[in-house]
Amino acid sequence: MAAVVDLAGVSIVRNGSTLINDITWEVDESDRWVVIGPNGAGKTTLLQVISAQIHPTDGVAGLLGEVLGTVDVFELRPRIGLTSAALAERIPRSERVHDVVVSASYAVVGRWREQYDELDHERADELLAQLHIERLADRTFGTLSEGERKRVQIARALMTDPELLLLDEPAAGLDLAGRESLVNALGELAQDQYAPAMVLVTHHVEEIPSGVTHAMLLKEGSIVAAGPLRETLTADNLTKTFDLELTLVEADGRWTARAL
Repeated sequence: MAAVVDLAGVSIVRNGSTLINDITWEVDESDRWVVIGPNGAGKTTLLQVISAQIHPTDGVAGLLGEVLGTVDVFELRPRIGLTSAALAERIPRSERVHDVVVSASYAVVGRWREQYDELDHERADELLAQLHIERLADRTFGTLSEGERKRVQIARALMTDPELLLLDEPAAGLDLAGRESLVNALGELAQDQYAPAMVLVTHHVEEIPSGVTHAMLLKEGSIVAAGPLRETLTADNLTKTFDLELTLVEADGRWTARAL
């Protein structure tokens, strides 16, 4: 199985502070990973590395068969689908939902004068249907609920048929109904054998969708544990990660953590 992410001893140091420390990690093309940790654990920094946004201070970062520092990142980034709060802020609120998705073909935010062929439009419509939001195609992005905006971003991230899909706290800010609806949609995606390798970042085990295969627990920039989900996501490992004694329950492929 080919590795889409291959980090060896990767560290990021900024202004004398170590944000991630000596991370060695491999993601294969069929993997669905969740990265969990408290605020300041280094989750977003790790995602910036594997989305080719920043280069390591130390170590080697391999992405999609290339090595950061030896490849043009502007050719690499279109092969990676990314959703994040920062990207959502850049999307014009007056933009039509269909155009938010289709414009990913040119890696632009906001339609301008670029031209798309019929296959592009069909692909955008297919993705909106896959995420059960085809009814929103002619709405403007600013009129959507937070949960609907999250799904539109995921459709956009999939538009270019990426080899790696990165989801930075996709359920953040959602109410209970919005969270459950989104997590169910992510579960469908994770279980699709044709979907790309996936890395989802979250603070909460309740946001882990069914179909996730592996977990990494991060604390203060270092790995507490990483590997197959059920071997790694344990009460002991969560307790070490969050410095709080926790219990962990799994039911029907979903997880719940509580303090003792």
